[in-house]
Amino acid sequence: MERTKGSAITGTIRDALWIWGHEAGCHHRHANNGWKLPGMSRMTPAEGAFYMGIPNIMMVRFGNQPAPPFQQYALPMRPLQRIVWSIIGDLGSTDNDRQPDLQEIIALSEDFPNLTGALMDDFFRNDPVAPGRFTAEQVEGFRRQLHAARRPLDLYVVVSAHDLDLPIRQHLDAVDAITFWTWHAKDLDALERNFGRLEELAPQPRKLLGLYMWDFGACAPVPMAAMEHQCRLGFEWLKAGRVAGLVFLASCIADLELEAVEYARRLIAQVGADPLPH
Repeated sequence: MERTKGSAITGTIRDALWIWGHEAGCHHRHANNGWKLPGMSRMTPAEGAFYMGIPNIMMVRFGNQPAPPFQQYALPMRPLQRIVWSIIGDLGSTDNDRQPDLQEIIALSEDFPNLTGALMDDFFRNDPVAPGRFTAEQVEGFRRQLHAARRPLDLYVVVSAHDLDLPIRQHLDAVDAITFWTWHAKDLDALERNFGRLEELAPQPRKLLGLYMWDFGACAPVPMAAMEHQCRLGFEWLKAGRVAGLVFLASCIADLELEAVEYARRLIAQVGADPLPH
C-alpha cells in the first residue's frame, strides 16, 4: 500500500499504482480533440483501471465534468482499493476557481470507505505573485477540513516540472502528497534532475510520479524511448521507496491502442505482483 509519513511502503508493486481518471471521451467533447488523439475513447475510468490492471484511481474533473453530486459516478469504483477525487479539476473546470468540491468529496467519503484523498489538478500557473489558484493559507484550510472529516482524507496537488521555478514552497508545505509530471516528453531526459529539485523544494510531502502515455505537450505519441525511460525510473524509485506511487494518465486514452499504453499494460502485468520492500 501507499507510504504514509514515517512508514515504509508495503504490499506489491500493483498496490502502489494509480490510473488518472477522466470521463469517457472528454478530450473530444471538451477539447475538440485539440490533443490530436487517434480516435474517440469510449472507456470509463473504472474500465480503464480494469484494463490496465491498476487497483487505484485518481478521478479528476475535466471541463467541469462530471459535475456534483458524484455518487453515481463513484459507484463503479467501489471494488477498487483506493480512490482520490479532485476538489479542483483541470484548468477548464472553471467552477473550481470559485469553489473547490471540498464538501462534496468529504460527503462522498462517508459512503465510500476506499476514498482516501482529495486532489488539486492544474493548480499552479505562471504567475510569480499568485502562483496558485488559491493561496497557501486557503490550501492549509482545505487540508484542515479534510483531516477533520469523520474519515480523514489526505490532500494531493499536481506539480509539473515547469512549476519548479515558481514561488510555491508554502503551497507544497500545506499538502500531504504531490504528483509530479513532465508535460513535454522531450523534457523527460531531465526527469532525474527535476525530481531531485522537487525533493529539495518539498522534502515532507509524499511524492508520486506521474507518467503521461500521450505527449500532450507535443500533441503526439510519447516516443517509446522516453516512455521506457520514465517507467524504468518510476519503478526503480518505487522499489527504493523514493516515490510512494506511480500514476498512469489516463483512463480516457487507454482504449486507443497506443503503443505507450500497451507497453505500460504489459509491464504492469509482468511486475505488478512483485513485493515492495518493508
